[in-house]
Amino acid sequence: MISFRYHIVSIAAAFLALAVGVVLGSTALSDSVLAGLSHERGELAERVSELENENQGLRADLEDSGDVVRAASDDVVDGLLKDRSVVVVTTGRTRESDRDAVTRLIEKSGASVTGRVQLSKKFADPGEGAQLRQLAVRLQPAGVKFPTSGDSGALAGALLGSVLLLDGETAERQSTKDELTAALSGLSEGGFLTHSDDVEPAQLAVVLSGEPVDDDNVSGRASRIASFATQLDGAGAGTVLAGTRQSARGAGVISTIRADTAASEQLSTVDSLKSAAGKLGTVLALREQLEGNSGQYGFAASAKAPMPGMRSTGG
Repeated sequence: MISFRYHIVSIAAAFLALAVGVVLGSTALSDSVLAGLSHERGELAERVSELENENQGLRADLEDSGDVVRAASDDVVDGLLKDRSVVVVTTGRTRESDRDAVTRLIEKSGASVTGRVQLSKKFADPGEGAQLRQLAVRLQPAGVKFPTSGDSGALAGALLGSVLLLDGETAERQSTKDELTAALSGLSEGGFLTHSDDVEPAQLAVVLSGEPVDDDNVSGRASRIASFATQLDGAGAGTVLAGTRQSARGAGVISTIRADTAASEQLSTVDSLKSAAGKLGTVLALREQLEGNSGQYGFAASAKAPMPGMRSTGG
C-alpha cells in the first residue's frame, strides 16, 4: 500500500528534478542568452545615440525658428495697439525675462504700460482665502458690483479689475485714484501683492503665469488664479493669460480655464510664454481681445492654434 510518506517523497523528488533541470538548462543557455542581450544592448545604444543627434537637430531648428520670430516680432506688432494702454500682472514664478520681453513688445505695438502688479504666493494659497475675501470686500470701491459667489479669487479679480482697468465700453475710470491707492496698499500690506509706482488704470490686462508651485495645493492655486483672471477680463476691454506649457496640463491654470467653457469663451490664453512665438502670440491675442474675440493659443494639445491668425496644427 502506498503511504502518505511515499507521496511526500515523490513530490519532493519531482521538484528537485525540476530545479536541477532549470539549473542545467540555464547553464547551457547562458552563453547564447548573454550574447543576445549584448547584441540588443549595442542596438539600443546606437538607437539612443541616433535619437540624441535628432534631438539636437530639432533643438537647433527650434532656436533658428525662435530667432526668426524674434526678428520679425517688432514689425508684426507695430501699430497693433496704438494709443491703447495695458497693465501687466505677474503671478507665481514668472521669469523677469519673459515679463520684460512681453512688456517691450506691448510698447512696440504702440500701447503704453500703465503699471506692473506682482501677485504673491500667498495670493494663490487656498488657505489664505478667508483673509483675501475679507480684504476685497472691505476695499470694494463705491458703486462697483462684486460677484455673489464669494470665491476669493473672483472677488480679488473684481476689486483689482475695478481699479486697474478702465470701463470696457466707455474707457472711463471705474474708481477714484484714492480707491486705487487704497486697494493696492491694502493688498500689499496684507502680503498678497507688490506693485510698481504710479500705477494707472488701463484698457487691457495681460496676466503672466510662470511655472506652477509644486505643492499639495496645485489645483487650488490654479483655480484661484483662473477665477481671478476671468473676473479681470470682464472688468475691462479684455485680458490675456499667458503661461508655460506645463500650466496647460493636469491641474494647471491654463488647463483649468480651457476646461471651463464659459471662461474660455471670453478669456484668451497662450501656453507658450517661454518662446518667442508665445510672446508674439500674447500681443496678438491682446489685439484680438480689443476686437471682442478670444482664443486658446500655443502648442499644448488643448490649444486651438499656435497664435491668432493661424490654423490649428492638430495638437
